[in-house]
Amino acid sequence: MAKKSPLQTQAYDYLKEMILNEKLDPDILYSETKMAADIGVSRTPMREAIQCLSQDGYIIVVPSKGFMLRKLSEDDMRECIQIRCAIEGFSVYKLAEEISSKKAQKLLNTMEKLLDKQKKALYSTDGPSKENMINNNYSKDALNKFMDYDHQFHFALIDYAENGEFHKIFQRSMYMIQLTTREALSVPGRTEETFEEHLKIYEYLKNGDGDLAYKIMIKHLMAPLSMDITRY
Repeated sequence: MAKKSPLQTQAYDYLKEMILNEKLDPDILYSETKMAADIGVSRTPMREAIQCLSQDGYIIVVPSKGFMLRKLSEDDMRECIQIRCAIEGFSVYKLAEEISSKKAQKLLNTMEKLLDKQKKALYSTDGPSKENMINNNYSKDALNKFMDYDHQFHFALIDYAENGEFHKIFQRSMYMIQLTTREALSVPGRTEETFEEHLKIYEYLKNGDGDLAYKIMIKHLMAPLSMDITRY
């Protein structure tokens, strides 16, 4: 694969940040020319960036018209979750096998800190707890913060495996992971369930029970498949 030029990288990073931070509307057809003008680059690096984003699964290119954000489908969600089960399941297994090592203990410490942050985000006055979500009394920032800690928890496990291909796969799947997570956590009660499942994974690993940690992880990752959350 050819190396990105500085302007192509600039355009790619700009659009990716806009997409991941929900600054683009999934129902709008965006113009390549206008996007290029917005960030001050020519159409060529913008066109190349758009092609890369299409290959990475973030957008759908509409020939001669522009591009739209990719939407979450049932097949996309199922395939993304299956990939995560394979990679994160292995990561949990590897961690359990080495749980007494300094490296593993360091990760457990990181997981504990992330769980504490996630708990505080969940049960803050404007956090995405079940009661707040039912009453529509939670802030978008609070949910985003909870999601960020959720992702950090999972990425810490993936980092532990020290597998470059895992990271590449996750980068390509990042948008689908974010869409799936956001839709799942919008279901009242799912934020609390997510925290409790994370806590169980941590506690089983800490106690050296890798089999139960693995089972909880797979159940945790597959939970969205039993929810009617996809939007077309």
